[in-house]
Amino acid sequence: MHIATCVWQEKAAAAAAAAMGAGGGGGVGAGKKGERVSVAALVAAAGGALNCAVSLVVFSVLDVLDVVLCLVYKLVDYAVEAEWKACYCTAAARDGAGPRILVPPEAAAAAPGPKVVRLSASSAKMQLEDVSDTLYVRPSLLADATRKGAGPAAPALTVSPAIAEMIRGKMDRPPRPPRQAPCWSDCDCKVCHAWSAAPRSASHLYVHVQAPPPGAPAAEGVAVEDVVFIHGFISSSVFWTETVFPAFSAAARGRYRMFAVDLLGFGRSPKPAESLYTLREHVEMIERSVLQRYRLGSFHVVAHSLGSVLALALAVKYPDAVKSLTLLAPPYFPVPESEAGAATQYVMRRVAPRRVWPPIAFGASMACWYEHVSRTICLTICRHHRVWDRLFRILTRNRVRTFLIEAFMCHTHNAAWHTLHNIICGSAARMDAYLDVLSSELSCKVSIFHGRDDELLPVECTLAVGARVPRARVTVYDRKDHITIIVGQEELFAAELEAIWRSAAAE
Repeated sequence: MHIATCVWQEKAAAAAAAAMGAGGGGGVGAGKKGERVSVAALVAAAGGALNCAVSLVVFSVLDVLDVVLCLVYKLVDYAVEAEWKACYCTAAARDGAGPRILVPPEAAAAAPGPKVVRLSASSAKMQLEDVSDTLYVRPSLLADATRKGAGPAAPALTVSPAIAEMIRGKMDRPPRPPRQAPCWSDCDCKVCHAWSAAPRSASHLYVHVQAPPPGAPAAEGVAVEDVVFIHGFISSSVFWTETVFPAFSAAARGRYRMFAVDLLGFGRSPKPAESLYTLREHVEMIERSVLQRYRLGSFHVVAHSLGSVLALALAVKYPDAVKSLTLLAPPYFPVPESEAGAATQYVMRRVAPRRVWPPIAFGASMACWYEHVSRTICLTICRHHRVWDRLFRILTRNRVRTFLIEAFMCHTHNAAWHTLHNIICGSAARMDAYLDVLSSELSCKVSIFHGRDDELLPVECTLAVGARVPRARVTVYDRKDHITIIVGQEELFAAELEAIWRSAAAE
């Protein structure tokens, strides 16, 4: 862990220097330096207090606004689509008073965490879905600030409406087909919803394939290798195809077959309204759309942000198939023992701290804590992404590539809400197990990259992964954040990936 060790050494040296400056070295210069340090500390403390005070007011208002929007959307949904839409902010869900069904203890113990029994959309088979309790246990900021203990316990098992209908004596009725028409608040353009026109495409993700030209590998006498690229939260395959794909060398384009997927609910992939967007659903769709469809026997994986969780799940499930694992800004927050009983809640507070500054934390907090405020953001941005794209092109005179707008805006609220909670927050208890398996049982090459200026997922996430997987090569880029770790240094990162794949093949 070359760079990670350097970072820890830098932190230790900085702490030692601060201690020396505070405790010793007399003289006028030392006195002035100490005064400057004291003033800076006071300003930082004042800024932090102001941030907390403003955040308390702003997020208290958002707590009330979300309740109002809940009623507004229920009325509009009923008026437009003639049905009440379920949400996670009801008292019954919050208190765990909803309907329950008993399952064998061994089934419940197979995967820790809350479960939802639901009917599979593709068959009459009942399945246990792992869901995050952060979907329905989200205390208000005021209640959270005054709470004692670890907070309310989430119900261990709830029942989806499909199962509730079966219990009422409707077991003879065939399951309803998955709804493919977009909700009134979702975009229905060809980019977002082309999958609904063809029933067969609803069972597969959109996959961009960049294959070597015919005869290129044979001419060099080298076998073709496969690489799977997985994007992060509210993104799409264009995060890869518009950046590193064109930057690869001619030799790499002739040797590697590259697959960039749009995850379930994002980009051009299906966005089913009934899906809970759980880890199982995301992984199964990648398996069906890439591994099985293109018959991948062995492959490299490159993943960014949230995609790192799915990449780890694939590596653990296919230990003999993964040749190398490259993770960019993985969302790993080691959970302290004192928070072990509420790991998902701990991760939610780390990802979305409910602070107005920095802006990226404010945006993450609104998207994570407020179900109906989040839906309003999607209604404003995602449903009208074509308008925003045109405005951006006009304002920049078409001089700036707009692929990031497409990547950021082509999803639904249902997909973003469930994926954020069920993958990032809900996988909190799984991450330690995944990393332990990666460290002790898998032999694939592991490389991790992070931007030191990443305000969404701090560099400590990558350092923690490096500490958990000692053989991992950790690289921290200075003056790079969550996006510019790729965008702006495409050629450098493409060269890094080529070196990783060549090294993995040589081992």
